[in-house]
Amino acid sequence: MKSFFTFLGEAQSNASKQAKKLGLKGDGHGSWVDGQNRIVGRTVEGEFVFSSGRKPAAETDPQRPGSAARQLPPEQGPPPVPGAGGQEIAPEEEEEVVEKTRGTMTIGFGRFNPPTSGHEKLLDKIKDTAAGDEYVIYPSHTTDAQKNPLDAETKVLFMKKMFPDHSSAIVYDPSIRTIIDALKNADSQGYASVNVVVGADRKKEFESLANKYNGQLYNFDAVNVISAGERDPDAEGVEGMSASKLRALAADGDFESFRKGLPKAAKGVVARELFNTVQKSMGKAATKKEGLELWQIAPKFDWKTLRERYIGGYVFNIGQLVENMNTGLIGRVMRKGTNYVIAVTKEGIMFKSFLQDLNEFVKKPVSGVVASKREVGTDSYREYVQQLTPSEKVRSFINNNKK
Repeated sequence: MKSFFTFLGEAQSNASKQAKKLGLKGDGHGSWVDGQNRIVGRTVEGEFVFSSGRKPAAETDPQRPGSAARQLPPEQGPPPVPGAGGQEIAPEEEEEVVEKTRGTMTIGFGRFNPPTSGHEKLLDKIKDTAAGDEYVIYPSHTTDAQKNPLDAETKVLFMKKMFPDHSSAIVYDPSIRTIIDALKNADSQGYASVNVVVGADRKKEFESLANKYNGQLYNFDAVNVISAGERDPDAEGVEGMSASKLRALAADGDFESFRKGLPKAAKGVVARELFNTVQKSMGKAATKKEGLELWQIAPKFDWKTLRERYIGGYVFNIGQLVENMNTGLIGRVMRKGTNYVIAVTKEGIMFKSFLQDLNEFVKKPVSGVVASKREVGTDSYREYVQQLTPSEKVRSFINNNKK
């Protein structure tokens, strides 16, 4: 029979191992801190728990992957001992169980920044996978001048015009910012299972994350992650088209090449408006002529420089907030690998991201312009774009083409 001190030693060892994997150190009082001495977690009943305030899911097994769901609010200590101090413990509130009355929801979640002819292939795969059942497409909310110039609402406006066959399934929902949010939403609607369709290069990442938290953050009979197919970035046509290429072309001011990377439905004014919007959202400083390098616009095409900047400590350092551009998850870097980081969200969700999929997270103010005033091809949209660069005169391409 093991002694009390043996049990205590094993418990302390378990918490210590988990903390060391995250690059944390103890403060001598039961808490674990990061490189900037911020308390990230603590030891409770021999287990490491994050100080996020999120309640544990029902029947959570702390030994299962994804045990980050087993957490306590930071202001509370360990659960009180029954009968201690003559006080009775109030029964825990039962979580509301959603009845699974619906079948399978197929989900597409991506950056689409900007939308390309290659994305049309992805959307067609999502629809085929649904096989007549419901499917939904959520553009991510990641926004920055270099790699993600279009905000989610603007992307939806363009995508509905560029992919008319999928218009009703393309959704802007400010509450769904990550793939986890999308899965939780499908769960709350009563779907028994979900399909998640992604590019082949992202299948493993989504498969690991989505299944890791099934049974904790949401409950499905099955979570199927399906590949939309391989894509050769050097190929011509749809197979080789990527948003990275279009951003680089926009930075170069090459509209004709940019237009060739769009689906057939994006003709005339829509193509020109998308090109102008990408350029203006990137800003004057976001052109290669103004000194912005390729690794900042399209890191996959200049991987060597990105890694050199990372190794040199210029980007993605311990304690920094980063965003995974594929999943939308935002977390603080806890550990740096050779070509990846491990980060933890404020809700305690741990995720691993390769460098080319990361973005430094900086919260930006909302534009304050509603979607109805950003309808592509309208006068209100022209006025909105003109407000972005008040010193420049906005030409009307329709009037210039009139005889």
